[in-house]
Amino acid sequence: MAIEAWFMDESDEDQRLPHHRNPPEFVSSEDLAGLGVLYWHLNPKGYENDDELRKIRQSRGYNYMDLLDLCPEKVENYEEKLRNFFTEHIHADEEIRYCLEGSGYFDVRDKEDRWIRIWIKEGDLIVLPAGIYHRFTLDTGDYVKLMRLFVGEPVWTAHNRPQEDHPARQEYINSLLTEQVRQPLEAH
Repeated sequence: MAIEAWFMDESDEDQRLPHHRNPPEFVSSEDLAGLGVLYWHLNPKGYENDDELRKIRQSRGYNYMDLLDLCPEKVENYEEKLRNFFTEHIHADEEIRYCLEGSGYFDVRDKEDRWIRIWIKEGDLIVLPAGIYHRFTLDTGDYVKLMRLFVGEPVWTAHNRPQEDHPARQEYINSLLTEQVRQPLEAH
């Protein structure tokens, strides 16, 4: 199963809508890989005993894990939190999310600063590289259960745009220029 991604329209409508251009312009998994976005599709029903997930975590050093239920009924100040997640930002480390239930959108900037919308659904594990501008929102289902993975202790710091001088951003830009980021998107 491949991940679905497309270039976004410029509409200010509800952020939870798909925001396809007219006509839709889909983005290939190879183009996402060129931006450093990694993807696996796993079986979320047995994640506690999933050998494939265990191998990914071990090979990439993801030794910390927690779960997040994101929906209006379970999160205080839900609308405010969603606004914060939807503010364009970078992190100094990778952002690793495994969708166990529900669905949502990660938006990332391409090399020309255009928004690409990535629809994550049940079973999708996505890794965004450190330094990539991105944001997150739920879709109209208003529910997602995510596993968050980290190397070491979790760092929750979002650095809102602009961050062109941030070391993680500079390293990311340099990796794009030298094409060091290119890895197969579907490793499994």
